[in-house]
Amino acid sequence: KSMYLRNLIVELARLPVALVGIDCKRGVEQRRYAPRLSALAITPDEASGLLDALVDEMESRFDLLSAHGAADLWDLPEEVRPVPIVLLVDEVAELFLVTGKKDEERRDRMVMQLIRLGQLARAAAIYLEICGQRFGSDLGKGATSLRAQLTGRVVHRVNDKQTADMGLGDIAPDAVAAVTAIPPDKPGVAVAGDSSGGWSRIRTPELSADEATAVCVQYANLTPALPALAPYRPVVTTEALSPGAVPLVKPIPATD
Repeated sequence: KSMYLRNLIVELARLPVALVGIDCKRGVEQRRYAPRLSALAITPDEASGLLDALVDEMESRFDLLSAHGAADLWDLPEEVRPVPIVLLVDEVAELFLVTGKKDEERRDRMVMQLIRLGQLARAAAIYLEICGQRFGSDLGKGATSLRAQLTGRVVHRVNDKQTADMGLGDIAPDAVAAVTAIPPDKPGVAVAGDSSGGWSRIRTPELSADEATAVCVQYANLTPALPALAPYRPVVTTEALSPGAVPLVKPIPATD
């Protein structure tokens, strides 16, 4: 999961898009990519505020679309077209799990905002990449509703059939057996499926955290400043913008 997300960030970092991270493990996975992130939340409280800001941004974009009579962002004239946004959630369970009654209201609001983004935001060029160890009803209310909005799915090797069903059972049932057949000595092998019912085996290339960080530093100049997300823009030090001895190596895809 982490390797897949790392490769995705590296490829997106080279494009004119805004990357927005949610990593409620205090940023242990995504903080290193801060030079290329337009916003980053590392606690549930920050994640809640960031999701509210993304929904506000989505609604502002809908106002813009309406004013120009456009059906989606790509119908807008280039001079007024906002930059696409990709939201990267490192572990969805961190947004669902609560330690007490007082956290439930925040949890329910975050899930509702994520579902709204999943249902509506594509027309406004706001896209979701939601990762998790498991993604089923056992996470809590709203988990399956959110999952239903995510059409493209990638499932790596799992420990049980139930976890494979969570990822692919509702869009590509035939792929579930392929997931459970992935051998433990084939790291990075996964099954990708979509709402058409089709699926294929893929393999995530090996890519070190240092290499991914170096790419984010190299393309830091492409990081757009979004006023709506400004409170969540990560602070990047001068040292972080210096690649130092980190190699800028393009990963070589692994093959069977």
